[in-house]
Amino acid sequence: MALTAALIALAGCDRGVKPALLNAPAPDFTVQDAGRTVSLHDFRGKIVVLNFWATWCPPCVDEMPSLVALQSKPEVKDRIQILAVSLDQDESAYKKFLSEYHIDILTVRDPSQESTRHYATTGFPETFIIDANGVLRRKFVGPIDWTKPEIIAYLQSI
Repeated sequence: MALTAALIALAGCDRGVKPALLNAPAPDFTVQDAGRTVSLHDFRGKIVVLNFWATWCPPCVDEMPSLVALQSKPEVKDRIQILAVSLDQDESAYKKFLSEYHIDILTVRDPSQESTRHYATTGFPETFIIDANGVLRRKFVGPIDWTKPEIIAYLQSI
């Protein structure tokens, strides 16, 4: 009886690292901000690291340099596309952050957070790995060091 209660309690604590979408087609979306229009389907044929973040989120800010470093790694550069979707309402704060921190990965601002609704995000940063065929393979909740050898090996194995 106690074991059953404990299992039920633990199930309630699950933040959803294995979403219902896992191993299913990743929901497509298009985001248009002042600078560009980006559609997820444009990256078919590449592994997509889809990162939802914001400048007001300290763990997101901490994670951003490793996403930039990942995109520049020779062993993954041609196979992986990072798409960082900012949830910032304040366009000037967003642009200032990109400039000050020299963020040179593909990022687009979605103040309506419409794109996150497709993925049922629970907190930020939250990152989804989508394979070259557009299938959602993994979800990471919280900041990740994207330059760790085990992360690079995982991305190369897809």
